[in-house]
Amino acid sequence: MTKSCIYCKSEISPESVIDFCSNCGIGVWGEKMFKAIVQNMESAKVSGNLDQGSITENINPKISRF
Repeated sequence: MTKSCIYCKSEISPESVIDFCSNCGIGVWGEKMFKAIVQNMESAKVSGNLDQGSITENINPKISRF
């Protein structure tokens, strides 16, 4: 599945942690803030904070959610 910039609709990497291209990001927030946003989002992805709300299997069968 391809991913596109929410502003200009150009194609971006599916692994990107942001939903906009670098040209639009810099245009909207400026270079310094854009770099900070990308760095913080990449850190959140590494720590697993971007996966909140996703559905996962219960790895401990003794614990039931119901």
